[in-house]
Amino acid sequence: MNLANWFTDSANWSGSRAIPTQIGYHVLYSALALLAACAVAVPAGIYIGYTGRGETVVAGLANALRALPTLGLLTLLFLIIAPIVSGNAVYVLPTIVVLVLLAVPPILTGTYAGIQNADPGAVGAARAMGYTRVQILLHVQLPCALPLLLSGIRSASLQIVSTATVAAYLGLQGLGRFVLDGRAQGDFSQMAGGALLVAILALIIELSFSALSRAAVSPGLRRAVDSRTATKVSTAG
Repeated sequence: MNLANWFTDSANWSGSRAIPTQIGYHVLYSALALLAACAVAVPAGIYIGYTGRGETVVAGLANALRALPTLGLLTLLFLIIAPIVSGNAVYVLPTIVVLVLLAVPPILTGTYAGIQNADPGAVGAARAMGYTRVQILLHVQLPCALPLLLSGIRSASLQIVSTATVAAYLGLQGLGRFVLDGRAQGDFSQMAGGALLVAILALIIELSFSALSRAAVSPGLRRAVDSRTATKVSTAG
């Protein structure tokens, strides 16, 4: 069976292990991990950007998290959680934790970098108008940080979606099942189909965040961010 036949086979589009069902599980795990990562990383990033404390520690921690071997960490967490948790949660929790650890660094970095790199002119103008530090944060720095914040969330989303296939190693459903089961059965069409579906899902997320960024960020702010980025690149060159 070739890849085209695998996608057009009606048996792959109905039932509990069908393509739509596996996409649904994959999106569910990814969404849970992204929400949890945002709940941790955005407040921490705001605190670091607001106070200027802990940036060095966070940068080192972020690099350390990126270097962690995903499958090794997944196995370790499963062994730690298994004696404590029962039921399906013993498989879901390690998967979500691993995905969250991957997603936190880009969101955290994007949040505090966006706040720290807010337009100095806008911050100075707000200060001259009598704004308090909290008001400057809420009304100036956070809106200015939105492009980098969304960029961090977009990067985290792509990492989560591409890595969520590891859920299959713990017996969970998702697009990783096609890759893992296809390998076990010597069905390379199934493996390629699962990988292609992950790539398509990642592309949809990329386009969705691009549209969200255009809708949520004002054109003037986008031009200002692009101008500062171009200036930094030219200076570095």
